[in-house]
Amino acid sequence: VQFVESGGGSAQIGGSLTLSCVASGFTSDDHTIGWFHQAPGKALEGVACSNLEDGDEYYTEDIKDRFTIATDRAEDAVFLKMNHLKPEDSAEYYCAVGDIANFYLPNGNRHIEAWGRGTLITVSE
Repeated sequence: VQFVESGGGSAQIGGSLTLSCVASGFTSDDHTIGWFHQAPGKALEGVACSNLEDGDEYYTEDIKDRFTIATDRAEDAVFLKMNHLKPEDSAEYYCAVGDIANFYLPNGNRHIEAWGRGTLITVSE
């Protein structure tokens, strides 16, 4: 599986960014695609994901009222609309594919099937 990630960059506090991830190389249709992030000195954390087959979604608590995930099944793409950005949202964001539980279980990231290269988001005044 390969990914093309885009949409990272800088934003002001309270601003918005949208991350995009287009995947290729799947051998079946039942996939959960989403995003992890890792801030300097902190652990990798699942942010949000969506299953392309049944639409099941997961959001980590810190962002669930501010970020929205959307998918395009035809393109095997996932988009993360990030609103009301905070400085603590600053991190490297990685597109990932796996089971939905991989995004929220402790050490679930160890079972992720494939990772994107990452895109940096910086939120400041």
